[in-house]
Amino acid sequence: MIKTIIIDDEPLAIGIIQEFLAAFPQFEVVETCQDGFQGLKAINQHKPDLIFLDVQMPKITGFEMLELLDEPPAVIFTTAFDQYALKAFDTKAMDYLLKPFSEARFRQAIGRFLESHGKATEVVKTESELGHLGEKSTRLVVRIKNDIKIIPVPEVVYFEAEDDYVVIHTSDGKYLKKMTMKTLEESLDPAKFTRVHRSFIINLNGVTGIEPYERDTYLVKLRAGERIPVSKTGYARLRQVLGL
Repeated sequence: MIKTIIIDDEPLAIGIIQEFLAAFPQFEVVETCQDGFQGLKAINQHKPDLIFLDVQMPKITGFEMLELLDEPPAVIFTTAFDQYALKAFDTKAMDYLLKPFSEARFRQAIGRFLESHGKATEVVKTESELGHLGEKSTRLVVRIKNDIKIIPVPEVVYFEAEDDYVVIHTSDGKYLKKMTMKTLEESLDPAKFTRVHRSFIINLNGVTGIEPYERDTYLVKLRAGERIPVSKTGYARLRQVLGL
């Protein structure tokens, strides 16, 4: 059996997927969920082969939920919003069903999944949602042991690269998120955040000064007292955005 989970905040949408899926006896719906937190718990418990996932849901979005999974299953997105289509396919989604979708269109999506079944580990990448389509991130979702914390982006003082992770520095602590600096940089508003060094992105709102450090390098001073190294390229970029 192909274990399947449906995650959608609309009971009617869940019912339609269940009805259409009944024509495929090889699929077993092991659970239905109405928000991303329930979906995350169900996925970790059941380890499904496929999930049907809405994008806009209470608490966290479908994309944010995928970020929290170490090994995401295959995904067929189901949503009423067409603006997320390119972003969905950037996550290597199996398909993108725009509500209201027909049974024929649903069958097409199932056929696509069945052709690729057995390659679930290649279907979705954890660095899904950020930075594509020019859409700028307003919050970050991180996992802290068994808890989940949502960090508003304006509250971030600076970001620091650490191996395959990014350290998110805020006034109330620091948090680890698995992603690259490139993906993070693309997701941030360049008028508010600037990459001043290959390992640092700063919140421009917290800059209080710039001082020379070593040859062709500088230190940027932040409001809380931190001093962040600035490369030659980063210095030129910083001068430009600050209008110096």
